[in-house]
Amino acid sequence: MASLQEPWQLENGNLKGSSKEIRHGRTAHNMSSSSLRKKSDMTLVSKVRYGMLRQFLTNLQEVILGTKLSVLFPAIPLAVVAECYGFGRPWVFALSLLGLTPLAERVSFLTEQIAYYTGSTVGGLLNATCGNVTELIIAIFALSQYKIDVVKYSLLGSVLSNMLLVLGTSLFCGGVANLRKEQKYDRRQADVNSLLLLLALLCHSLPLLFRMGGASAAVTADPTLQLSRASSIVMLIAYLSYLVFQLFTHRQLFEAQEESEYDENGLSEEAPVIGFWSGFIWLVGMTAVISLLSEYVVETIEDASDSWGISVSFISIILLPIVGNAAEHAGAIIFAFKNKLDISLGVALGSATQISLFVVPLCVLIAWIMGIKMDLSFNLLETGSLALSIIAVAFTLQDGTSHYMKGMVLLLLYIVIGACFFISKTPLNQVNITNSGTEIAIEKIFRA
Repeated sequence: MASLQEPWQLENGNLKGSSKEIRHGRTAHNMSSSSLRKKSDMTLVSKVRYGMLRQFLTNLQEVILGTKLSVLFPAIPLAVVAECYGFGRPWVFALSLLGLTPLAERVSFLTEQIAYYTGSTVGGLLNATCGNVTELIIAIFALSQYKIDVVKYSLLGSVLSNMLLVLGTSLFCGGVANLRKEQKYDRRQADVNSLLLLLALLCHSLPLLFRMGGASAAVTADPTLQLSRASSIVMLIAYLSYLVFQLFTHRQLFEAQEESEYDENGLSEEAPVIGFWSGFIWLVGMTAVISLLSEYVVETIEDASDSWGISVSFISIILLPIVGNAAEHAGAIIFAFKNKLDISLGVALGSATQISLFVVPLCVLIAWIMGIKMDLSFNLLETGSLALSIIAVAFTLQDGTSHYMKGMVLLLLYIVIGACFFISKTPLNQVNITNSGTEIAIEKIFRA
């Protein structure tokens, strides 16, 4: 191993910070994804004479073959071939979606590797920025094609899947696997995330309520858009405050948990497996591939909907989040089996908070810059589903203990919501018309 570490030292110099500080650069997202990684066998690579070639092969083996999801990487070139040679559009969509699964896990791995060299604070900021890069890139491509409803559906689906599917499965599996053990978790992180999710819910609900209470959709359109942009700025301020809270002022709340987890598993001696610039180049390359596949997904989602007979809303809210973040979700469930619910909660609630307070408002501001009128006004079905889900999760996590019944209830909530969107056949270009008709009917009821 010493011979393989020498090129990294030439490339990067010394590691920044002590081993304890470097460990704190990892988040619950990194820890959950690490459960899907496998140790690479460097026996053959170490026999290569040329240093540059040996380093390249080492990076290739660690980045591409260093995950249990490496079997899905062939879906990436197959998606490109299917697009270039005019295969069926549903095939392009399915292959692109499968290809995004290992890429999302590898981005988490690469940000963790870079964090070894940048220190815990910069590493934490990098993890916060790249934690949901797949959802953000898909949303930007959908905005560029004026598919605003796809953006709203996909981001809402990511929040719902994290709160109900991931958290519910983790609590259920953890409860079944540890029937004779008392399952406890740190309520402090759950309380903070619940408060932030309630803030996001308020910012999402006000534009809808404002539009309902107005004279007509035409009169309230511009004020609703302005309110949405102002609310987006408020949510971004809240998210930045949360980062300061997590990485600076109350960092000890998160460090105590991470330190105990690492010491228990004997991971305190971990070292980076690739260099800083290698990790940075791989991260840029992975992001470019994610962008390409995201473009394929956005372009073919309606064709897949027509071919499969499934509504776009169901594909965006249910299928996209499940497949796109399968690696992260599987890691959270694995840690729940090991009775480490703090990590599972950190993944589920942390990701939901990041999407609600960072990705969604950022998309509104990006759309503003692009001259696209995107607001935070979801229709009644989506807003109601989000509200009830956040309230249910807040009640579930209020006592700091868990059992399988809590997870069962969250899973049943997710199934009911999924069934609701499965039978919904509203075309994308009819969503706003349907919303306007619903609002007029509710307005008449209020006035009566």
